[in-house]
Amino acid sequence: MSKDLPKPDASDAIPVEEVIRKHDAESRFRKLTGTVGVIAATTAISLSLFQLYTALRPLESIKQRAVHLTFILVLAFLLYPAGGRAPKKRPSLLDWVLAAASAGSVGYIYLFWNSVVERNGWLLPYEYFIGAIGILLVLEAARRVLGKELLIMAVIFLGYAYFGKYFPGVFQHRGYTVARIIEHMYFTTEGLFGITLGVSATYMFLFILMGSFLSGTGLTQLINDSAMALAGRSPGGPAKVAVLATGAMGMLNGSAVANAASTGAFTIPLMKRVGYRPEFAAAVEGSGSVGGQIMPPVMGAAAFLIAEFLRVDYGRIVLAAFIPAVLYYLSVWMMVHFEAIKTGLKGLPADQLPNLWTALRERGHMLIPVILMVYLLLANYTPMVAGLAAIIATVIFSWLRPQTRMSFHGLLKALEDGARGAVGVAIATAVVGFVVGTASLTSLGLNLGNSIVKLSGNNIYLALFLTMITSIIVGTGVPTTATYIIVATVAAPALTRMGIPPLAAHLFVFYYGAMADVTPPTALAPYTAAGIARSDPAKTTWIAWKLSLAGFIVPFYFAVSPVLLLGVGQFHWMTTVIGVVTALIGTVALACSLQGYMFRKAGMVERGFLLLASLLLISPGLGASGAGLAIMAAVGAWQKFGLRKSVRAEIEQG
Repeated sequence: MSKDLPKPDASDAIPVEEVIRKHDAESRFRKLTGTVGVIAATTAISLSLFQLYTALRPLESIKQRAVHLTFILVLAFLLYPAGGRAPKKRPSLLDWVLAAASAGSVGYIYLFWNSVVERNGWLLPYEYFIGAIGILLVLEAARRVLGKELLIMAVIFLGYAYFGKYFPGVFQHRGYTVARIIEHMYFTTEGLFGITLGVSATYMFLFILMGSFLSGTGLTQLINDSAMALAGRSPGGPAKVAVLATGAMGMLNGSAVANAASTGAFTIPLMKRVGYRPEFAAAVEGSGSVGGQIMPPVMGAAAFLIAEFLRVDYGRIVLAAFIPAVLYYLSVWMMVHFEAIKTGLKGLPADQLPNLWTALRERGHMLIPVILMVYLLLANYTPMVAGLAAIIATVIFSWLRPQTRMSFHGLLKALEDGARGAVGVAIATAVVGFVVGTASLTSLGLNLGNSIVKLSGNNIYLALFLTMITSIIVGTGVPTTATYIIVATVAAPALTRMGIPPLAAHLFVFYYGAMADVTPPTALAPYTAAGIARSDPAKTTWIAWKLSLAGFIVPFYFAVSPVLLLGVGQFHWMTTVIGVVTALIGTVALACSLQGYMFRKAGMVERGFLLLASLLLISPGLGASGAGLAIMAAVGAWQKFGLRKSVRAEIEQG
């Protein structure tokens, strides 16, 4: 490092893996070695090869999902211990038994599905037993991989299907027998093997695998070096590097915790060295990482589910989500900028920064697969085609430079890591199949939707507020993908009936499911970043929540008037351009208000007017935007006048 910067000390040696395992249940898997390690690795590689093969030659839907889930459950029981006292370095006898039972019970669907169909769905007595075993195995895998929250949620919904006759009012139904519940959940495509697992078994797995291949070529290094070169010299440079890096990584992985870990280990020590307090450094990384879930094109598994639920091209979702994601990151960037100016923090010396052109020359060609993927998605090719093409292109282009070349061992590792990374998503989509199945079996979704409409008194803003609160509450203990499915099942249809465009309604639910990951008290990404920064988790989370506030405001506007969602509703280019430009200005005003700085430190009255200006500017409509622009200009003029006055006074005194 430069002589102007503090030298690294022992505190910079961060046990990143230990931090991740502490805050992210999905990362608490065994590190298997020896024969058992070979078995687990072979299982994972076989799953990836199966997914690649069926991307070219698809199976019948339910058979595809059955094979996918069989591999996933076997990996879950081999890799994840049953509890604190279970062996950490090898599977126990119970784990082997459960893995074998998974292969038998879920594999039964693949082997004998045609027989079930030929009987018109009439089940043999022992098949109910097989179905019950399969359901219990999925619930146990969810407990191990994702924690108890999603397990409890699934049990509540299954219990509702059985005890429905004891519920009051609109939630009462006649109740279903255990046999009927097993039949619906396990031997149809309405429950466990429904559309949610289908997304994991097709699109999402390929994109996770693509991310694994890209990581194997050193693309993360390119992202970090490029971000450093572009933003490192500006005021508070390392924090801006974190914003750029988390946004770029979010485009590829859509995982908040993985994003915080992969970029935070690099950016957080840099932020601390130039003077950012640990809580703020971790909060920047946490808020940026959460934003990765809403940054196109990947956006986590939920975006693929939106495409499936609405039967729309995935490219439309990518296009619609772009402007809100830009507003989110612009807000975080500007708050980082004002914090740096307010506290006098400088950037890094130029001689300590990587050269952008050198970084691009060495690894820039690995951006071509990403560009190809985005092009295919926007050109309305299926996500399977886009994902498969990107994987093939990654392998081919990796051989253009020695720094990125993937060896045979590297290919195997990418295949293995991709399958391991897919376990959490696959288990989550399988378990929420019980939620979707309960809604279809009992009409729960329709009843809850009607309740939201009645409770809001047909007031669209109140209905949106209730949906937001529901998404955040569910999302505090459940992964974003599962949160989206649960809330969208009950709330999105109600919002649509109230006049909100379907895509806007589903994106609204999805955004607040993502924002739950930065909302106290349980915010996994800021907690992970706080562990890396060795900062106070509670303080870090509240600062991250403030930095992410734009993500809580923008969805209300695009739900009511989807001008910020490109391609949704009637397109008028002038209205769209004005709406986007004023929203960008409003986002800057929001950052000024929250950070208390524009041209100089702002008082409470100035901050209040800036907040009002931001809300008016982000809001669609010429009248509101004009008023917001006028208020912002007035505050800016007042700040400039006060700044000149204070400078003149200092000159006279000095």
